[in-house]
Amino acid sequence: MLKKTPILDSKRVLLRPIINSDLEHVFKGLSHPEVIKYYGISFNSLEATKEQMIWFANLEKNGTGIWWAVCSKDSGRFLGAGGLNNLSKKNKKAEIGFWLLPEHWGKGFMTETMPLIYNYAFDTIGLHRIEGFVDTENVNCKNALGKLQFNFEGTMQDCEFKNGAFISIDIYSKIANQ
Repeated sequence: MLKKTPILDSKRVLLRPIINSDLEHVFKGLSHPEVIKYYGISFNSLEATKEQMIWFANLEKNGTGIWWAVCSKDSGRFLGAGGLNNLSKKNKKAEIGFWLLPEHWGKGFMTETMPLIYNYAFDTIGLHRIEGFVDTENVNCKNALGKLQFNFEGTMQDCEFKNGAFISIDIYSKIANQ
């Protein structure tokens, strides 16, 4: 079902496989207070971030997902990362995830990149459903999913414990050919 990570592109972005030399970029993103505010994981050192790099590699190897480095098409500059995880071949669905370095926020990169990912999931992998799980307070992400016509399905109240408090998660979905 999953093939080697392909290169995908649009007008301004290039999605390419995540490689070992991306370690510093991944650390920069997943240690930045604004990025990790609504993200499920964070790292406090380059050494600890290697765990994330292994996770990226194992997704494809195990057939449970695929993640890309999101780069500027013009310069090749690393902007963030995005992809699919929790892929279920049986249920033909996966969870979409995405993060950008803060200096690239508000420039439309998320709404340009996400269709590359979910169209690949629908058209090439053959998935039927893409799910997005978003911290209820992450307004920017929820607005972007709305622009991309993801359907809001509901809220899981107090379902995760993060930074000493329970948080609620909004569930979004996109169905193939809708």
